Amino acid sequence: MQPLRNSAAVPTTDTDHDRRSDRLQAMGPSRALFRELIGKVGSGEHTSTGLSRSEARQAIELMLQGLVDDAQMGAFLIAHRIRRPSPQELTGMLDGYRAQGPILTTSGRRALCFGVPYDGRSRTAPLLPLLALALAAEGLPVVLHGGGPMPVKYGITLAELFEALGLEWRGLPLETIQQRLDHHGLALTHQPDHFPAAERLVAIRDAIGKRPPVASLELLWTPHQGERLLVSGFVHPPTETRAWEALAAADETDVLTVKGLEGSTDLPTTRAGITARVRQGEMERILLHPRDHGITAAEVVWTGLDDWRRDGLAALRGEGPLAEALLWNLGAYLWLSDRYPSLERALEQARALLLARSGERLRQKLTA
Repeated sequence: MQPLRNSAAVPTTDTDHDRRSDRLQAMGPSRALFRELIGKVGSGEHTSTGLSRSEARQAIELMLQGLVDDAQMGAFLIAHRIRRPSPQELTGMLDGYRAQGPILTTSGRRALCFGVPYDGRSRTAPLLPLLALALAAEGLPVVLHGGGPMPVKYGITLAELFEALGLEWRGLPLETIQQRLDHHGLALTHQPDHFPAAERLVAIRDAIGKRPPVASLELLWTPHQGERLLVSGFVHPPTETRAWEALAAADETDVLTVKGLEGSTDLPTTRAGITARVRQGEMERILLHPRDHGITAAEVVWTGLDDWRRDGLAALRGEGPLAEALLWNLGAYLWLSDRYPSLERALEQARALLLARSGERLRQKLTA
């Protein structure tokens, strides 16, 4: 009996090589390149090499441009999810989003740009739309971005919350969004309307059933171009560390990371707010203790859009169950954005703004 040969030792024949070459040629250059990139992130713990910054940019741009098929995109996103993207990979993907996405400017004014999870909120009542109105009323340009109901949580979205307040951002051309930013200091780009290339990934995200690296990217990217403070929400400490490194490599020089409610940038009222300010490569950990400033309100549970609309409109008048949380967040962000020299002084101004119903007056202007 002839001994069995070790198949691993069987040499590759010219026929094998020709077949592989023919198959790659049939796939086309974009799909063939993307297959190589999948191999680099999906080869396993010991053989995966990861992507360089330029390769990560290539990968995201191939997906955004629709040059690869759904199976490849799904394979790439779930493989990247399992091994977690490196900071340099996030930077490369950020390069791609900056090149392909919409652009807003604030004509030399420094903006506050918020990055929060696109899959929304489902447990606690959001504050960001109310906060954005109050900050813009104070003269601080605020730039937001979001999308439609998104896997995996399908929580309430920023656009739906603003609609409940009477302010629609969906279905508008980017020029109109820019005009609102110019005249009123507030903007929200909506992915289906203003970044359709990224919207093509939503069906793939739904199919894989897990948050892919693109979800981390959305916390780091902003459509704003110019001087800004970038505010990015996070949940897990490793996510925060990766964000610092990725943004530093992308020349983002003023960053605030916030361990907010459900991964958002909403500061809690029942525990210390954990934040970090990174300026010119120097990190300062900032802990914000609401009880030290007389803030004792419980977090408000999310019970539906109708209840939130009622409470949100009341909070803009300094009333109702969300008022104290809005006061705390408004004061904290006025201070963190360098508007006032101390948190105490910023909180005083926040009280004055709510008492004067400044955010509510801006809401009325925008809905007129």
